[in-house]
Amino acid sequence: MHASSRGGSRKRARIEIIPLIDIIFFLLATFIMVSLSMTKNQGVQVALPTAGTAASLGDPQQMEKAVTLSVTEKGEVFFNKEKITLAQLPLRLQTLKSTVPDPRVIVNSDAGADFKHVVGVLDEVRRIGIAKVGINTDKK
Repeated sequence: MHASSRGGSRKRARIEIIPLIDIIFFLLATFIMVSLSMTKNQGVQVALPTAGTAASLGDPQQMEKAVTLSVTEKGEVFFNKEKITLAQLPLRLQTLKSTVPDPRVIVNSDAGADFKHVVGVLDEVRRIGIAKVGINTDKK
């Protein structure tokens, strides 16, 4: 008998699975960390004013539930990404207040927007009775 016909002298190739498991866990952890750090911008893109005291808007999960009201430089109002008129805003806010138990509103205003449009939006939010309102700014 030859040495190759015996089972003990010939080694078979093995696939080591432990390094593959390590790589999978590393990729999973990386994906989770990246997805948690993403913030969702629900409003339209505007050039935000800068403020020296700008701070984070808080918990990203809570902010995902918030409605974004955007005021452009031309005075156009957007409810999330849908263009509406200032006359349609009270009905939308009332519907929001009746469907969401603790509504949150974030106001995005273009730095060049006329302040009377921003005040009009804030006034409607306050008139409906929504207490949790944030104004989005960029940090200087």
